[in-house]
Amino acid sequence: MGKVLATIRLTPTDPNVDLNEIKNNIQKELGEELHDIKEDPIAFGLVALNVMVVVDDAKGGTDKVEEKLSKIKNVSTVEVTDLRRLVE
Repeated sequence: MGKVLATIRLTPTDPNVDLNEIKNNIQKELGEELHDIKEDPIAFGLVALNVMVVVDDAKGGTDKVEEKLSKIKNVSTVEVTDLRRLVE
């Protein structure tokens, strides 16, 4: 077991949601686990956020992170789209 880099896609509830507010809430919730956040245009003005986090696989992987992200205001869906083991 070791550390993994996970990409988690967050879809907002509405195209008019303030993405900066969601990003700030992600930073507050995840702290040092957060590696990066990238915007990903989907369609019709809707923009998803790809959140990259580094988590310890031995401590439950992404489950706790997904739970934290799903509780953020104006987040509709949370989905792990990529998972890579880090070489230490």
